[in-house]
Amino acid sequence: MTAAALDLHADPVDLTAALVDIRSESRDEAAIADAVESALRSQTTGFDIVRHGNRVLARTDRGLSSRVILAGHLDTVPVADNLPHRRTDDDQGDVLHGCGTVDMKSGDAVFLHLAATLADPAHDLTLIFYDCEEIAAKYNGLGVIERELPDWLHGDVAILGEPTGGLIEAGCQGTLRVRLSAAGVRAHSARSWMGDNAIHKLGGVLTTLSEYRPRTVDIDGCAYREGMSAVGVGGGVAGNVVPDEAHVDVNFRFAPDRSIDQAVGHVREVFADDISGAELGFEVTDSAAGALPGLSNPAAAALVDAADGRFRAKYGWTDVSRFSALGIPAVNLGPGDPSLAHRVDERVPVAQIGQVADLLRAFLSG
Repeated sequence: MTAAALDLHADPVDLTAALVDIRSESRDEAAIADAVESALRSQTTGFDIVRHGNRVLARTDRGLSSRVILAGHLDTVPVADNLPHRRTDDDQGDVLHGCGTVDMKSGDAVFLHLAATLADPAHDLTLIFYDCEEIAAKYNGLGVIERELPDWLHGDVAILGEPTGGLIEAGCQGTLRVRLSAAGVRAHSARSWMGDNAIHKLGGVLTTLSEYRPRTVDIDGCAYREGMSAVGVGGGVAGNVVPDEAHVDVNFRFAPDRSIDQAVGHVREVFADDISGAELGFEVTDSAAGALPGLSNPAAAALVDAADGRFRAKYGWTDVSRFSALGIPAVNLGPGDPSLAHRVDERVPVAQIGQVADLLRAFLSG
């Protein structure tokens, strides 16, 4: 696949197919970054274009009163015998299949197509195509840009092309992982009274979780439903040994009106009796802040108007959080069912690609 294969003026469905056929697993995005850079340089006008590693950035500077950021990652999860793309038309309609069709090359294709075909946008535009979103956060290309090219992340509203089924999904939940650990005394299970079973000390934690009732919070008309779940359990030495160590990993998905510190405080409060009664350890192992929807911001409100008022809360964490932390209202908007991301049978309805392109064309044209 060469850069010449990307025709930004083509139907965004065909452009999606071309992007999908460029294999771009995380940390192997050079070929697709080359293709995107070459196409932007040769097929768009008015953009300042920068290549930074396997990240491609482009922006206009027409002195307009507002700036919209369009951001999408170029990488995919590992291919699972689902390349090259294929297209079917059956009882499910016209569908494009292949790795990355949903997450998120269809969104990238829409952004690239609009960059080349919008004659007179009402906003200055910044396009950011980045690498390594699908692996550990320390490699995330958007994070690299935030650290090394921060002036590229200035805007009035940011749109991340993550799959949303063509609806606006505003903000995102925060996520927190905590490990509750217990210590005991090891002994032979035939003489269990001589030991102190660490696993038994975690029984209260599981009961607390099963009885936990999450709250639902309405923010800017978006209903965020929180959730707290055990996502891992560890412990045990052998089939005839009373264990002296055990732990439960708990994941708390929290509404974006809580900070990370507030989320930690809430989890501590939920397990306060268990921690004090069983003398459990409490360790935060991972955290990421959520993102407020910011739909009351004029630029974001105009996007909602272009979508005929159709929006909902984003469940899960996405890179919109990075923009929110910078004070930029951010939404997720892209073709494809997010539940099909990363699957062997990943696929996107062709009609959704056109619908998202039309929605964004209307918004960006003012």
